[in-house]
Amino acid sequence: MAEQQTSYEFVEVKSQDIMAERQRMWQGFGTATKWSIGLAIGLLAFVYLIWG
Repeated sequence: MAEQQTSYEFVEVKSQDIMAERQRMWQGFGTATKWSIGLAIGLLAFVYLIWG
């Protein structure tokens, strides 16, 4: 059997680190959303031009 870890190291987490990470995640989400919406509109326009 594998040996289990019996001790944990806790480090201090600062609010600036958390906010920076969340802002990067939110910006990434916003970018992905914009590209997804643009791609869906482009695809719908393409389908309309082909079969419209």
